[in-house]
Amino acid sequence: MIGLGLKDALSYAVPELPLSDYGKLAERYRHHYLARDPDIELFPGMREMLAALKEQGHVLAVATGKSRVGLERVLDATQLKQYFDASRCADETHSKPHPAMLQELMQELLIDAEATLMIGDTAHDLQMAVNAGVPALAVSYGAHPRDSLTALNPIACIDTPQELAPWLAINA
Repeated sequence: MIGLGLKDALSYAVPELPLSDYGKLAERYRHHYLARDPDIELFPGMREMLAALKEQGHVLAVATGKSRVGLERVLDATQLKQYFDASRCADETHSKPHPAMLQELMQELLIDAEATLMIGDTAHDLQMAVNAGVPALAVSYGAHPRDSLTALNPIACIDTPQELAPWLAINA
């Protein structure tokens, strides 16, 4: 369920939940999720990697199952907003694995699918890339296990945060 928009995740997790109760459950989920927000840290080296990619002229974007409010909160808290040229959230368009997030980002940024790389830690991310005709790089140190990621035939699968920047330096 990680990587899906909240509505899709709730319908998967609690399929018998009446639509009228989604708001209450979503509110409780947000309460518990936000309580842990201050404890979330970036993987070591990620800020420096993003800065280097921007400095090299790469266009960076976020396609997330978070809401716009949630993404803005995270980008502000981590001070990463400056590195991203665009973003799409689950409350603005179709949720993953529908290709709309990537398609809209590519259209906005005037970038072809062949020049795009989706980096994802969920099968939803990689399936969205497949659906959009975009190459994908799997990172297995996130939400979904390696075998569920490699089943979607990414161009590579990175197993630790420390491997990501060197891989991108060679291949991006």
